[in-house]
Amino acid sequence: MVKNYKVVFDTVFKEVNKVIIGQNELLEQIMMAILCDSNALLEGYPGLAKTLAVRTLSEVLDLKFSRIQNTPDLMPSDITGTPIITERSGKREFKFQPGPIFANIVLADEINRATPKSQSALLEAMQEKQVTVGTETYKLDLPFFVLATQNPIEQEGTYPLPEAQSDRFLLKIRVGYPSPEDETKIVDIYANPLSQPKLKKMLSKQQLIHLQQIARQMPIANDVKKRVINIVHATRTKKELIQYGASPRASIGLILAAKARALIRGRNHVSTEDIETMAYPVLRHRIILNFDAERKGMTTDDAVAELLKQVK
Repeated sequence: MVKNYKVVFDTVFKEVNKVIIGQNELLEQIMMAILCDSNALLEGYPGLAKTLAVRTLSEVLDLKFSRIQNTPDLMPSDITGTPIITERSGKREFKFQPGPIFANIVLADEINRATPKSQSALLEAMQEKQVTVGTETYKLDLPFFVLATQNPIEQEGTYPLPEAQSDRFLLKIRVGYPSPEDETKIVDIYANPLSQPKLKKMLSKQQLIHLQQIARQMPIANDVKKRVINIVHATRTKKELIQYGASPRASIGLILAAKARALIRGRNHVSTEDIETMAYPVLRHRIILNFDAERKGMTTDDAVAELLKQVK
């Protein structure tokens, strides 16, 4: 039965690959975040198809897509929407004009270019799936996801995400350069006068919500679950590496992400490989290295690798 779901995901990725060449890990991890009903932060250099990947995936999944280009002068009302004065039957009244947050997949492009006040406008939507404007609260259409991007360079004039907000992203996905073979295919497609391929809608909203429920039901053995707890607990006790560790939200997120990965790969249970693979995107933005580790040139991924070696 689970293998049948693998066929579903394979057909989705095959359709997306008509537009996105390579970047299979990126697409898979975005899909994992969607299956977990969570948000993802994409980090990579400009020109690596982050925006195109999210837009293409939303089209294949038949989800309403909107894009917010974050800039220092972006206001919270530019994201959530604002009441406007309308006139009807000779009377003036306020009517709420929804902002771009009212979609199924919201791409917050270069999120670290917006001010903290504007970044916080996303918090309630990310966590509660609703938006409050004034005294009114508006429910968002489900499924709802925020996929944010940021560049690891050009940090001048940016506003790093506060820990409270970065913790609300299930995954921090690193986007790398394509291989020379994939880059050749990219050039052949996009430096060619031929029209872009037309994409088919492979899943409906209802089917996607059903897959989210199936992912949560994926069995996980008690010893594998215990290892997850031990890994996250180690982030708080290994003071020779990590100054501030991860919260219980990381334990929940790691188990959910591993369940989603097992479903996408067509397995009927969560494996140790799922845990070890997903530990990197789940933990890399939730831990802060101490001074000695940073002085040695270690990254958060290096610290996670060390934890995985030490925790049995």
